[in-house]
Amino acid sequence: MTSTIRHVTIDCADAYALADFWSQVLGQPLHEEDRPGDEEAQIESAGLLFVTVSEAKSVKNRLHFDLQPQDRTRDEEVRRLVALGATIVDDQRTGDGMGWVVLADLEGNEFCVERSEAERER
Repeated sequence: MTSTIRHVTIDCADAYALADFWSQVLGQPLHEEDRPGDEEAQIESAGLLFVTVSEAKSVKNRLHFDLQPQDRTRDEEVRRLVALGATIVDDQRTGDGMGWVVLADLEGNEFCVERSEAERER
């Protein structure tokens, strides 16, 4: 027999706030029972579980998400995510339109935004 990944667990200082941010990023709802102040919050459709822990983030993530916009360009998505509260950590975009942008979520977890499929086809 084998195993399957049920969800990816993300330790954080405020499970609900971080899950709400990622819910907006992904356009996926939080679990219907999740409320502000909960120790855990889940985006079931994305397989993400956020758990409040007492330890602060201290080093670079060993695992991160690479996002690919579905209905907008990479640059439009970066602007949208910054408006949601993300910060740009490193800009790897090149003059010829290639590359990606490294951002951090509300708690400093890094993630990347790549070019959309439409941009890759050009």
